Amino acid sequence: MTLYRILIVDDEESQRRQLAGFLEKQGFSVTTAESGQNAIEISQSQFYEVALLDLKMPGMDGIELLKRLKELNPEIQVIMMTAYGTVETAVEAMKHGAYHYVNKPINLDELKLNINKALEKYHLLQENKYLKEELESKFQDLKIIGNSKGMKELLNTVSRVAKTKSTVLIRGESGTGKEMVARAIHALSDRVDKRFVAVSCAALPETLFEAELFGHEKGAFTGAVKRKEGRFELADGGTLFLDEVGDIPLETQVKLLRALESKEFERLGGKETVKVDVRIISATNQDLEKKIKEKSFREDLYYRLNVISLFIPPLRDRKEDILLLVDHFIRKVNLKCGRKDKGITPEVKDIILNYNWPGNVRELENVIERGVVLSRTDVIDKNDLPYFGLIKSQEMPPPSFDLSLKEMEKNHILNTLLKTDWNLNKSSELLGIHRNTLRLKMREYGIVKSTD
Repeated sequence: MTLYRILIVDDEESQRRQLAGFLEKQGFSVTTAESGQNAIEISQSQFYEVALLDLKMPGMDGIELLKRLKELNPEIQVIMMTAYGTVETAVEAMKHGAYHYVNKPINLDELKLNINKALEKYHLLQENKYLKEELESKFQDLKIIGNSKGMKELLNTVSRVAKTKSTVLIRGESGTGKEMVARAIHALSDRVDKRFVAVSCAALPETLFEAELFGHEKGAFTGAVKRKEGRFELADGGTLFLDEVGDIPLETQVKLLRALESKEFERLGGKETVKVDVRIISATNQDLEKKIKEKSFREDLYYRLNVISLFIPPLRDRKEDILLLVDHFIRKVNLKCGRKDKGITPEVKDIILNYNWPGNVRELENVIERGVVLSRTDVIDKNDLPYFGLIKSQEMPPPSFDLSLKEMEKNHILNTLLKTDWNLNKSSELLGIHRNTLRLKMREYGIVKSTD
């Protein structure tokens, strides 16, 4: 049986003997110290769950000793003992991390009760520490990196959500890592031994959307020479990830909603009902609430998808993660290219930390890969990052009344493309034109994304 260890620190020998005798009879392992310095020396080689500290002692007093013990063992639970019990004393002790305080002469039954409660808190802290370390270890394996407050909150929620069957909607700008978070949910779930099937809703033609999701029978349409299983069937027992869910055609949304509610559907051109057990995780960088008002996204589907909502903060809002990601991407590229480790110069560090990163983590990874590949030394310097110069050279001046209407339109389109990191879907939405119209305008004005 584990004996909990208690350290008693009091300059009065009779007090130490009395408390030690009582607590040993209660089944505790007790060590005593006559001074704060003596207690520090003992604590450097021995671990304690609870410490009883006299407030008034010659030399180092109880408050100072409390601080020193907390430095050695942050989880230790400290109960202050004082014959000078005032509210001010209690507040001061609590402010520095004391669990509780007791007045002398000490009521032994009250002391035992406080020690047992302190041990409960100690175990809770230990459990939380263990879970945090386990969680960080899991997400390191999944290559999700982040030490900022926003990412810690996100990963903690992911860990709790993963074991449930609830549908999840992941929101965040382009390049923040929405699919990686979806894969993490799947990997931490009970469905990990089944398939994770990803669908890019923005990449599917409207005419083939329903067939891709639900499959089709032979002869359902021209070119359907045999039966084909859809993504729902492929993901049976596992997870179906619908990326850019805001791009699902309105006609298909009706059938998707039915499939989510009933867990069954019919293949295109078929009458057989197919039953599946699929967990849906969706993601978007669009304003779905706005699309609902515009009648381009069904409100009932939105509520079905948005049972649990996760938000991935943009990289500009978690700059404390940037250098961690830089180190990770450098190691990743080195491994892929068989190169030696490279660092970054202080100038590059300043550029990276002060840049706004409209393309988020994906853009950062591309910049670092380019820097590692182009660098001729053991560090990445500014000359290895022409991408930053490219952005600066392509920034357009404010609209001028000296420009023609076509020139102003060209500048506006180019600025929008730069703002969205050349995301055609998002750019066309901001411009209020169809994606195909945007392509025609880019061709007309000779707008091409530079690769230099």
